[in-house]
Amino acid sequence: MDRKLNVLLVCGAGASSSFMAAKMRVAAKNREIDLNVKARSESEVVNFIDDCDAIMIGPHLSVWFDDMKKRYGEDCAVILMKKEYYSKLDGDKAIDHLLQELRLHDEGAKQ
Repeated sequence: MDRKLNVLLVCGAGASSSFMAAKMRVAAKNREIDLNVKARSESEVVNFIDDCDAIMIGPHLSVWFDDMKKRYGEDCAVILMKKEYYSKLDGDKAIDHLLQELRLHDEGAKQ
């Protein structure tokens, strides 16, 4: 990755995503990936969307995914985090998923 990625992790109140954001920051530093991760509540997304490359939604909030994708999907990638890594707070797996989805989003934008 040759540029800084700005990612917004979204959960109900921003608490559980704060833990995941911290794990992702550590994993990104260890992997030398320039990643800015912020954890926010769903109601705050509109305040941060202009600087966002991706929105990652907690798996427990899958009911928000379609609506968030409709509202913000043209501006950035909207990703539903997987329970497998979210429940374990596995920052490395979250980054792997993020990078994979960003490639798919970028390819879709080129078409």
